[in-house]
Amino acid sequence: MSWLHSRRIRFLFAGVTLFFILFAALRLGFLIASADHAALAGESAGVILQTISIGLRFDLRLALLIMLPVAFAASLPRVNLVRSRFTRALTGLYLALATLLVLLVYVLDFGHYSYLGQRLSATVFRFAGNADISTRMLWESYPVVWISLGWLALTAAFVSLLFRAARVTLDRPRRQPIRPLPAIAGIVLVAALGLLGMLGRVDNINPENPVPLRWSDAFFSGNAAVGALGLNPVTFIYDTHRIPPEKYDLAELRRHYDTVAHYLSVDSPDPATLSMQRTVKPHVHRLPVAQAPNVVFIMLESLGASRSGLFGNPLDPTPELDALAREGWLFRNLHVPVTGTAKTVWASITGIPDAARSESATRNPFISSQHSVINALKGYEKIYAVGGSAGWANMNALVLGSIDKVRLYEEGHWRAPNDDVWGISDLNLFRETDAILREQAKKGPFFAYIQTAGNHRPFTIPEDNDGFVASSIPDAEAQKAGFQNTAQFNAVRLLDHNVGRFIEMARASGYYDNTIFVLFGDHNGRISTLPFMPPAFELLGLESTHVHAMIHAPKLIQPRLVDEAASLVDLMPTVAGMLGLEYGTATMGRDLQYPAPEGERAVPVILREGAFPVIGAVTRKHLVRMNADGSKASMHDLAAEAPLKDVSASHPEEFARLSRLARGLHESARFMMYDNVVGK
Repeated sequence: MSWLHSRRIRFLFAGVTLFFILFAALRLGFLIASADHAALAGESAGVILQTISIGLRFDLRLALLIMLPVAFAASLPRVNLVRSRFTRALTGLYLALATLLVLLVYVLDFGHYSYLGQRLSATVFRFAGNADISTRMLWESYPVVWISLGWLALTAAFVSLLFRAARVTLDRPRRQPIRPLPAIAGIVLVAALGLLGMLGRVDNINPENPVPLRWSDAFFSGNAAVGALGLNPVTFIYDTHRIPPEKYDLAELRRHYDTVAHYLSVDSPDPATLSMQRTVKPHVHRLPVAQAPNVVFIMLESLGASRSGLFGNPLDPTPELDALAREGWLFRNLHVPVTGTAKTVWASITGIPDAARSESATRNPFISSQHSVINALKGYEKIYAVGGSAGWANMNALVLGSIDKVRLYEEGHWRAPNDDVWGISDLNLFRETDAILREQAKKGPFFAYIQTAGNHRPFTIPEDNDGFVASSIPDAEAQKAGFQNTAQFNAVRLLDHNVGRFIEMARASGYYDNTIFVLFGDHNGRISTLPFMPPAFELLGLESTHVHAMIHAPKLIQPRLVDEAASLVDLMPTVAGMLGLEYGTATMGRDLQYPAPEGERAVPVILREGAFPVIGAVTRKHLVRMNADGSKASMHDLAAEAPLKDVSASHPEEFARLSRLARGLHESARFMMYDNVVGK
């Protein structure tokens, strides 16, 4: 065992140990400070410990990978770590840079999860396309200077430990030469242990095909928050980045074509061409109006249903919106297909869920011009208004390429000064847009899309806020009602206040009575504790897709509660049905006033995006979810006290129906993004 006295092996062991301890400590920090404790509380201690065990094995793998170049430097015959000062210095520089970069990934991962509820993956690279806006948002939302100082201090402290370990192990006097046979045996054993550590498994290993520990192993419980606890951000970025881009699975699309064609009421189904085309004709539910109504879409930033008093929020933060909903159609179970502002803009304009795997569909220049039902509004002036830059996520390409003759108003067009990274305040956005609409109403009907941003970090409350008074309740009280803190609670209240002011402006400007207002959240913000909502929304991930949505036009429609499941992509077709429009479409949106061909209405959702998505089909009562390849499918009762329980065996026919829809609609959405391109 003389090889145990090897100075180089001792240094390698010390380096791996120090990195492993660092990553384990960061995992503990994530568990204490960032993990979704509400979702973790529903799991047993055994599940939590098993997930942490998986995470620690990922940490060991990363520690071994970082030290692999050092092992190479140690094995050099004449210029190794013991004999060469140059090799020693170069290795020290490498370890310092590796530590700096790895800790930066952890810093970004903590912030990413705190903000979006998802661990860092290769999808983060999409923000590099908007580096200026992303940087400003971070600067205005977080204490960047203190975080940077902490990152550098931790890096310096850890690198000093590595250098001390090098001095203790490499500079110690050599005892005696190690004989060749023990040296070879030691190298083989160390290499075998290293390979076993990177494999991440000690049991159930097939020698002919040793499958390493994979990211999916962390999601064995089906609880996304538990799975997040088992990931390592550095290795997960690698796992997600190395997946080759794929448009869609043609074989899977053909297999589910009949199901989807029936769901969409395709005119002439043809499995050979995979046509989704259909013609929607005027229906008896068209509004009996002499003058064409205006249409105003208002995208409510980060306004999930749980932020509303109508859905039981105890702080009643949205009295203005709730009052509007009571006078119109309130959608009790409307879901966005997937979270994210750019993805919501895409779905609401195109009628197609954004099922892109690596980055939002708006960032793909080959599909940015889409056919849209909005263009069936013949004779309408079309206006898109956003307080900041429409270049964020290349949304301007989608807007300008998909809406005929649209007038895009964005940062630089407004008289009001910018308030933060997202441009002018929502109140000023409403004021200046109202002035545009007031003049347009004198000329003819209009379609307007107003994209708000105030309910978003950095949660700015402008000085000019038309009498809004911020609440000073403690953060703890706000957190009990599902908010991250009081700042987010006030941001929701301010959004509600501003919408109320806009409706007052519309009344004063004379176009309110003849306008259909469609208001919807683009997704929900990061969840916390929601005791007033059914447990399924937290535990199954539906809280992020379930949004506050309504159609408000009290002079044109009667109040109505819509309890059936509905999707964001259905809103524009439903309005088109109210207006009695005839149009052709090959997308997924459907008029909600038509009976659903599938029986109980079901809508597709993407519960986890990225290279390895989790997809689902949700109804008023159930959710079927699965991996995008159809594996690990389960069915859940949305009203149950224990919604994580798989009830597929109790409802085999419904499970089979929703499984086909989930798989078919997801693959069809991927196909439609390319099939619906203008000029195709």
